[in-house]
Amino acid sequence: MDTRTVCLTMLAACAAGVLGTQPAAAGGAPAWMHAQVVAPVPAHDEKTDAVMLYSETILTVQPNGKVRRLHREAVKILRPDGEAWGTVRVYFDPQSRIVDLHAWCIPASGNDYEIKEKDGVESAVLGVEGGELVSDTRTKIMRIPAAIPGSIVGYEVEQEFRPYMMVDEWGFQDTIPVREAHYTLKLPPGWTYKTNWLNHADESPTQAAGEWRWSINDLKAIRVEKYMPSWQGIAGNMVVAFAPPTGQDAGIQRWRDLGVWYMTLTRERRNASAEIKQKVAELTSSVPTVLGKMQALASFVQSDIRYVAIELGIGGHQPHAAAEVFSHRYGDCKDKANLLITMLKEIGVDSYAVVINTVRGSITSTTPPDLNFNHAIVAFALPPELDAANLKATLVQPKLGRLLFFDPTDDLTPFGFLSGGLQANYGMLVTPEGGDLVKLPQLGLDTNGTIRIGKMTLDEKGTLRGDVHEVRSGDSASYQRGALRSVTVDTDRIKPVEAMAAASLSTFQIVKASVGNLRATDRPFEWHYSLEAENYAKTTGDLLLVRPRVIGTFVRGFLETKEPRQFPVEFEGPERDTDLFEINLPAGFEVDELPPPVDVDVGFAAYHTKTEAVGRTLRYTRTIEFKELSVPAEKASQLKEFYRTIAGDERNSVVLKRVQPPATQGKE
Repeated sequence: MDTRTVCLTMLAACAAGVLGTQPAAAGGAPAWMHAQVVAPVPAHDEKTDAVMLYSETILTVQPNGKVRRLHREAVKILRPDGEAWGTVRVYFDPQSRIVDLHAWCIPASGNDYEIKEKDGVESAVLGVEGGELVSDTRTKIMRIPAAIPGSIVGYEVEQEFRPYMMVDEWGFQDTIPVREAHYTLKLPPGWTYKTNWLNHADESPTQAAGEWRWSINDLKAIRVEKYMPSWQGIAGNMVVAFAPPTGQDAGIQRWRDLGVWYMTLTRERRNASAEIKQKVAELTSSVPTVLGKMQALASFVQSDIRYVAIELGIGGHQPHAAAEVFSHRYGDCKDKANLLITMLKEIGVDSYAVVINTVRGSITSTTPPDLNFNHAIVAFALPPELDAANLKATLVQPKLGRLLFFDPTDDLTPFGFLSGGLQANYGMLVTPEGGDLVKLPQLGLDTNGTIRIGKMTLDEKGTLRGDVHEVRSGDSASYQRGALRSVTVDTDRIKPVEAMAAASLSTFQIVKASVGNLRATDRPFEWHYSLEAENYAKTTGDLLLVRPRVIGTFVRGFLETKEPRQFPVEFEGPERDTDLFEINLPAGFEVDELPPPVDVDVGFAAYHTKTEAVGRTLRYTRTIEFKELSVPAEKASQLKEFYRTIAGDERNSVVLKRVQPPATQGKE
């Protein structure tokens, strides 16, 4: 994670007790804010909480490569929920010091309010576990008084830093409408620049001596939707790269350059200590195959090196020395990746770091060289003679041959596989020759999902009893293992099963439950449980109505909205789930009516069910597949109908007819 990036957001207001008492001193807001009092409000609907009246960024590059970045914003609050925009949060570290920071409020009536930097509160990075201990990135939080409907709130912050990359980003779009946004670039004589526009048409600047200014007006708000792509993949953004005159260090202009820079951070940190060499020998000397040796080393780093994030200054990018990580038995993702690469070298296997953003879509094929990564994994160079049939997370790289991608931090995903968030995601492969932006493989449907088999018996009173066996693989298995890994009380271990049953049954009792392969991540996770549900079947005269789908629901209602879908629907990963329920019929009843089969395939997903009578048993089978990871907005209506079809099928019932009166049962 690039801790120097100037991250400025106005977030939800914190409690006054946390942020200190409200400043009593009144001060005049600057002219640029007062100009917004009479400015027209951008177009918006009645649900809009606030609007951005003005936004400006001025980046001044100094001849020595240092940068000053001035940013200011003015927001008008329209509704009570818009008061969240009255809190300013500025991130900084020793490499990006705050030069000046002020905030103001122009209320609908009365005097202006001013807040200075000294009135704010400094804290660790919120929302990051252990952030106060493991990172020198800090946050300055300022709460603006009178941030209520009708008020205009604003702030101005200036920071100075020396960037690792001569690149800046202008994110001009937001979750509220923006009336006008400006960006100014000031360069020393002889310097040049290049822009890349993401999610917006290219705009041309106005130019003065050594100064370029871009302006954009009347930007629509980005409406937050469930399962939408990453913010970086949809919001308007301009990336500007600047370079000194020819003959000087031009900085990082290509992915290859970024990879070379990253290699300089790691090259001297992959020296194997005597202790590392000894451990490699201990783990691999008795293992006969190269594949087995790779698995042994991967398992050690994944399971025996504790994850602790350490991001101090350049430590946000540079791993600690492998010997240090091995000795302490802890490190963050890049530390674990670096140690594994070091250990693999001892058995003659080449491997490479891959830096990636775990939110798919943050980096795309059109993204210019960027440090917008938050994770590091490893790519193994597989020997040509190695049988890789059971290794799913592979692809062929033109120069390096077949590569296997492996996440040494994710101890819930086994060797040979990748979690859904990393699949079909772009990462930078780091080799001695430089960086290469690659798209990681998307695994097959058979690598993630649940196979559920239920053997049930129904009595004439409508009570259902039976046993269910579930076999889970991929992310489906990881989620269950993650939910249970910290459970210490046996009675709590049953809660995931209870949650699954509660989603489908109004009344039920889990009679017993057990887990299989909880810690054996190289095997499918298993649930075995028995349940009893009274009044499962509904009585209507001489009829019993029985739902053949006992448990498990795939219905999703997030598309049932009045507003049309704006953005694609993103799925975590490919998935195939199958159900088989067999229900033994009660004596004296026979099947009178079966629900029709369902057979739907919309390309990106498919759903198939069938209900049949086999002797004295109802047999219900179904399969659901999510084959593509992204559904375009224009196909959202198809996805909505797909979920509606599932909802209808899940409600379907079998009609059983009594053919033998209760009084005569068992007397023949």
